[in-house]
Amino acid sequence: MTAGLRKEWAPMVRLAAPLAVAELGWMAMGFADTVMAGRIDAASLGAGGVGSMLFFPIAISGTGLLSGMDTLVSQAFGARDDEECRRTLVQGLWLAGGVSPVVIAALLASIPLLRSAGTNPEVMALLGPYVRALVWGVAPLLAYTVFRRYLQAHNLVRAVTFAVVSANLINLLGNWLLMYGNWGLPRMGLEGSGFSTSISRGYIGLVLGIAVLRHERQSRGRVFRMNWRPDRARLRRLLALGAPAAAQIGAEGAVFGVVSVLAAKLDALSLAAHTVAVNVISITYMVPLGISSAAAVRVGQAAGRRDRRGAAAAGWAAIWLSSLFMAAAGLALFAIPHAIARLYTAGAAVVATSAGLLGIAAFFELFDGLQVTATGALRGLGDTRTPAVAHFAGYWIFGLPVAYALCFRYGWGVRGIWAGLTVALVLIGAVLIVAWSRAIGKP
Repeated sequence: MTAGLRKEWAPMVRLAAPLAVAELGWMAMGFADTVMAGRIDAASLGAGGVGSMLFFPIAISGTGLLSGMDTLVSQAFGARDDEECRRTLVQGLWLAGGVSPVVIAALLASIPLLRSAGTNPEVMALLGPYVRALVWGVAPLLAYTVFRRYLQAHNLVRAVTFAVVSANLINLLGNWLLMYGNWGLPRMGLEGSGFSTSISRGYIGLVLGIAVLRHERQSRGRVFRMNWRPDRARLRRLLALGAPAAAQIGAEGAVFGVVSVLAAKLDALSLAAHTVAVNVISITYMVPLGISSAAAVRVGQAAGRRDRRGAAAAGWAAIWLSSLFMAAAGLALFAIPHAIARLYTAGAAVVATSAGLLGIAAFFELFDGLQVTATGALRGLGDTRTPAVAHFAGYWIFGLPVAYALCFRYGWGVRGIWAGLTVALVLIGAVLIVAWSRAIGKP
């Protein structure tokens, strides 16, 4: 390991660890919603799952449009241009304000589309109110995204972790009150969970907004004395960086939606095992996702101060850190898949099938970590197009056709779907590591 890489290791861990905890906090919130909805009835559980499948690809694609802030704020911070950081913050808020109604409209439009597609009427009766409750949290979620990217580019991540972890407690209390009708409140069921989630998102947006204001007190509130009008040139730069990232997120989310539909075409056992395995890999993915954010920041800061070796060291340190974690995760999936599956279900058949899928996932965990971390490192350099192209080609041109062929034509069933995902992630991970290496070289 080179001297530059060793020097970068400690600051990378300090930045990445709180961000990884924050990402795991998002998973914990969704897990709590699912468990508490399941205590009501099966229809609530199913409608909640469908609502989540609708909300996250659409809303997270909206947040992806703001990912250009990682590049612009981090590079400006590295160049010690505080005014440029603030200008990007202001334009990020304008962009979030413009994206919010589009995301809300897309979510509301999905309800009649699902109804016309013949979705179970009992599920639809619950889904409509649930989604309409969730849309109140869209604007706060996008504001949170703007504030988070601004703060993490300044190496200020404790507030992010505090906001997400404490929001879990607020969400649990809100679910208990609104879903079950405690303390004299109306029993709202799944709709109450939607309102609780929106309240939690309003809370995290407020907490990070306060954190930004506290940070700006050091400059005696200069952000309030700036020109707050929309700046078309900066908005175009943010969109040029964010649009490919949003397309990548949308394409990736759509793939997992498609493979879930493919699994549902098989049998209840295959779908249950697929659901368990997706949940497990989603949890492990949160850690390299946090590391990826740290990579974008550290690489962007080094690029801003024109320190090419520092940028290389930051990116490679993040990739090594992510690789170590995902290699350990893959080893666990390979060594104790049955024990992991039993955390979700006691059914022997589901455990056995889930364990087989986790064994396949063990082989792509490392590449999943490589692709998401390399994506963050490239974003720090201002390259969001290469990851978007790699993800589209890897998933839609190679992975999904292989998954379909192995599943249905060759009779592999749900294992064929996961073999196709493995092909996609190995290709994407390898391509992006090569792209990063060519872009930056050795540390």
